[in-house]
Amino acid sequence: MLLWWGAEFVQIYNDAYRPVLGDKHPRAMGQKFSDCWREVFHILGPMAEQPFRGGPASVSDDVTVLIERKVPREETHFRLAYSPVPDESVEAGIGGVLATVTEISEQIFSERQMGTLRKLGALSSADMKTARQVCVNAAAVLGENLCDAPFALFYLIDEDGTQARRVASTGVSAQLLEVTGPAAIALAADHTEDQWCRRDVILNRHIRRVDEFCPSGGMCPQSPWGDGIRSAIVLPLAYADQTRAFGALICGLSPNRFMDAGYRSFFELVTSQIVTAIRDARALEEERKRAESLAAIDHAKTAFFSNVSHEFRTPLTLMLGPLEAVLAEPATPDAIHVQLDLAHRNALRLLRLVNTLLDFSQIEAGRARAAYEPTDLAELTRDLASAFQSAIETGGLTYSVECATLAEPVYVNRQMWEKIVLNLLSNAFKYTLRGNITVRLRGQAGHVLLEVADTGAGIPDHELPRIFERFHRIENAVSRTQEGTGIGLSLVRELVDLHRGEISVVSETGRGTTFRVLVRFGSAHLPADQIKEVPSESAALNAQAFVQEALRWTPSSFADAPQAPLDSACDVVSIAGRRYRHLPFDVRL
Repeated sequence: MLLWWGAEFVQIYNDAYRPVLGDKHPRAMGQKFSDCWREVFHILGPMAEQPFRGGPASVSDDVTVLIERKVPREETHFRLAYSPVPDESVEAGIGGVLATVTEISEQIFSERQMGTLRKLGALSSADMKTARQVCVNAAAVLGENLCDAPFALFYLIDEDGTQARRVASTGVSAQLLEVTGPAAIALAADHTEDQWCRRDVILNRHIRRVDEFCPSGGMCPQSPWGDGIRSAIVLPLAYADQTRAFGALICGLSPNRFMDAGYRSFFELVTSQIVTAIRDARALEEERKRAESLAAIDHAKTAFFSNVSHEFRTPLTLMLGPLEAVLAEPATPDAIHVQLDLAHRNALRLLRLVNTLLDFSQIEAGRARAAYEPTDLAELTRDLASAFQSAIETGGLTYSVECATLAEPVYVNRQMWEKIVLNLLSNAFKYTLRGNITVRLRGQAGHVLLEVADTGAGIPDHELPRIFERFHRIENAVSRTQEGTGIGLSLVRELVDLHRGEISVVSETGRGTTFRVLVRFGSAHLPADQIKEVPSESAALNAQAFVQEALRWTPSSFADAPQAPLDSACDVVSIAGRRYRHLPFDVRL
């Protein structure tokens, strides 16, 4: 409470007002208002004159004034209420003015600083890809609060750790950048002068205050109130347990604020938020580098598989030609024919595996380009399914093919559709020991639905989400053979995706599995440059390798095999009352 009495506004105040005065107390008691508060009288004087001259009482929620208190021009904020004090002894009837004063400086500082800290905290959740980007964005945030941080300079250590480089700044001029020294600071131990203590702050993680860094003259940066800034604080960008900082932050100290614990704490919290964002950005950057490294390894693996597949396919093709020629020769002795037929079957299987691996590597590398042409999909699917009939019936299963004639041709790539159907049929036959296999094709609401259903072993529920993953195999599944690469179904999914279709599976353990492939009529969903309107001539089906491999899983295949004595390299197993021999020369990839 403050009473200004008489025309000269002589001051009388209570003890609660003393902190506002600072070292002006006690001489301010009985002093004229204009003498005590000469630095702000041009602001407060007219406010006090209004009620003294008969005007209404005045209330101000936030009056910002620069007073001479802890520093020469200290930024302060007050909530003021001025009321007239009646006095019947004077002609005007008003003897003075009562001022109710509440200092809200700390509240204003706190709200302002919390706003800055909230924005800095948001940097951690933002998509900051590099530590440099974090510093640039942090500089922009600090640039919005020049009252508390009149300028800021950010330094980050290079990857080799030999120097710290200036990466961002705010509130500084070209002259100040010259004053701060070189843009890069060597961190090696030497005697180079560094008045900003950046090397010490980075290496030893000390907080340093730098005073009178700016020579006299017009080069000094200024506060929002036009006062020259001559002090700065240098802080390490590091956690407490870090052996070495990420870098350093230099912030100007406002000449209009006293450097108390609260003001220092603000800068410490600023660095904490920035360090968190830098740590997250570095972690993201490391993750990106690991991903790039893995992608490079994956690319190298794909290129290797592709090259090796090409190298394997050529000699295999050259081997199959002479084998087929000798097998077709009537004069070939039966014993030799059996041996050559066995070699021919395994060479076909190896060629199918190589072709599958090559197809998969091309898709994975993004080099697979398909020509989609209008196709009688029902006829094509019937032909593909019929190729498997002998193998399935030899395996003791019932086989049905239900391919309804479609209203219009379907745009597919014939070779890819063959692989889809043959892989699904091969998979069904492999895991079905009794019962039946069914192939269905029908139109359905603008789509074509292919279903390959079996009554086989089924797929456990926990395996269903991973059934189309590359190289994934279900361990210990009941099947005609345990051999396989684990890429057949993954390849099918990739081929269906190339047709912009969908594939799904439903299964029940012990009751069977149904794979469903859905592709659309028309060509609008396919790449326009890959549409081939004129269908090509029907090519020979490439089902031989699939069928020959399936025949190896049937009991009759062993009747044709050479009856060599069984030893430790050959096993005989009994499944569903049938004997199977697992030959020692199976090829695995």
